[in-house]
Amino acid sequence: MAAEVNKDGLLAGKVAVVTGASRGIGEAIAIRYAMEGAKVVVSARTVEEGDHPLPGSINGVVERITAAGGEALAVRCDIANSEDREAMIKSTVDAYGPVDILVNNAAVTYFIPAEQFPERRQKLMFEVQVFAPFHLAQMVLPGMREKQGGWIVNISSHAALHPQLSAGPGEGGGGTVYGMCKAALERFTTGLATEVRNSNIGVNVISPGLVATPGVLHHGLVNESNKDNVTPVENMAEACLALAHGDASTLSGRITYAADMIEEFDLKPAELLG
Repeated sequence: MAAEVNKDGLLAGKVAVVTGASRGIGEAIAIRYAMEGAKVVVSARTVEEGDHPLPGSINGVVERITAAGGEALAVRCDIANSEDREAMIKSTVDAYGPVDILVNNAAVTYFIPAEQFPERRQKLMFEVQVFAPFHLAQMVLPGMREKQGGWIVNISSHAALHPQLSAGPGEGGGGTVYGMCKAALERFTTGLATEVRNSNIGVNVISPGLVATPGVLHHGLVNESNKDNVTPVENMAEACLALAHGDASTLSGRITYAADMIEEFDLKPAELLG
């Protein structure tokens, strides 16, 4: 069956914000949510095709959704800027109402050995991948509490796992700061989940595994030794859908992985809108 929008789907009437949604995993999540009837705010810095060296744009994602009968809004946001973050949430509420689902997917990553890592780049990575998700959660939680329900999905990485010393000095390829950011994001997730557990708000963090997104390919993270382990982006989108509906009293506080979600819930990843 060809991909389509079901306005009466699992997320019918819900308002979702997806950051870093101009391409890759964020794009796939935004489209999958729209296919289930959500009104999706597609956010990133890249507004039009060609604004960024990598392919993809928020306007392009919105066009794919609306052409299929879905509802979506492109909102440019430099997630590293607190004023931009505030403006994005205001634009969402003005257009659709309070946020029901927040997906913190935006990331900026530099792979540089810790000894040479520039302070400005370290601060930027923490701003985008730690402080921004925290700030966005602060802004959407009052609306979720008032509605007695909501979902926050944070996107992590296997980089958050502690590397083995036995792997040698080359372990991580300069990914220490990236791992620090994702580890902080995971601890934020479990902490927040405990704070909001009585408000029917689910807070989870999920890692995709190796997905051949434009960013992953740009950093050369797919190679001859791991190319057979690449998984489809549809798997991550389906897993993130499963973390955006259901019983938040039991489905919260998880540090999980797309493959584990697919297996546990016997998910059948849907084809995404073309």
